[in-house]
Amino acid sequence: MKLPYLIELAQHLLAGLESTPVDRWNRHREFILGQQTADGGFRGREGDSDLYYTGFAVRALGLTGGLDRQTSNLIADYLLSQRNQTHAPVDLLNWISCALAVQLAGGPDLFLADQTSEAWLNRLFEQLGQLRRDDGGYAKGPEGKLGSTYQTFLIVVTHDLLGRTVPQPERIVEFLFHRQRDDGGFVEIAPMRRSGTNPTAAAVATLKLLGAIDAPLIADVRDFLKDVQQDDGGISANTRIPFGDALSTFTALNAMRDLQINYGGLRFSARDFVLQGLEFPTGGFRAALWDEQPDVEYTYYALGVLALTATTN
Repeated sequence: MKLPYLIELAQHLLAGLESTPVDRWNRHREFILGQQTADGGFRGREGDSDLYYTGFAVRALGLTGGLDRQTSNLIADYLLSQRNQTHAPVDLLNWISCALAVQLAGGPDLFLADQTSEAWLNRLFEQLGQLRRDDGGYAKGPEGKLGSTYQTFLIVVTHDLLGRTVPQPERIVEFLFHRQRDDGGFVEIAPMRRSGTNPTAAAVATLKLLGAIDAPLIADVRDFLKDVQQDDGGISANTRIPFGDALSTFTALNAMRDLQINYGGLRFSARDFVLQGLEFPTGGFRAALWDEQPDVEYTYYALGVLALTATTN
C-alpha cells in the first residue's frame, strides 16, 4: 500500500537521522520542548502558541524522539481548542498532520473526538474546493483570482494525507506546467517571471503525487537547482539572492529526492552549511547566516537537511 507523501517523507527523514546517535539531537529536542506553552501548542520566536509553529514543532519532535505520551496529550488538547479556528489550507494541513502524529505516538484519535469531527472535516474540504480557480489551481484565499503553486500543493497533499481524491487532477498538472519558466523552475503565481526554489519544490512534489514526472522535467529542475546553489554551501530562494537558507536548502534537496537527482557535492556542502553555520550549541537552528535566533520552523528544516544528506539516504 502506497503511503501518503508526507508520511513517506517523515519516515525517510527519520531513517536519515537514526544513522546518528540519538543523544546528538538531545539539545535540539529540549529546545523545541522549551517552546511549548501552557495550552499545549508551540510558539514561534515570541508571543503565544500558533498552529503554524506547532506543526513544525510536532514534525521536529517526531524526528528527535520527543513525542512521548504526555507531550502528545498536551498537543491533542491544543488541537481540539483550535479546531473551530482552522480554515486556511496551511492551518488545515498542520492540524491534520499534527493529529496523525499524536495518534501514532499513542495519544487520542482526534478524528473521532466526537460526532461532529467528520462533518467538520467535510465542511473544510468543501471550503478548500471553493478556492479552485479557472486556471486549474487553488487560490490563497476567497478573494484571490489566480491559482497559487504553493496553495495548490498544500491542498493536494492534504487530500493525499487523508486518502481523498483531488478533483480534476489533470487540470492541476496543466496549471503547474503553465507556472514553469525558461530557467527550468516554477513560479508562485502567473505574473512572476523569475522562478523560486520553494515554488519549484512545491510543484515537483505535486506533480509527483499526480504521476506527472517526466524526463524533461527532471532535466529542467536539475539545471535550475544548480543555479541557486551558493558559495556558503546552501541553496537560495532564487537566483537574485546570494546566500542560502535552511528552508530553500531543505526544499531543494527534497525536490531532488522526488526526482531521483543525485545530490553530488551538495550532500556535503549543504550538511556543512547547516552544521557549521546554522546550529546553536544550546539547541535549535537559525534560518541563515544573517539570522541571530533559532526557532522551531527552521530547526525542522535544518534537521530535514541533515536527514536528507545522511549517508544512509
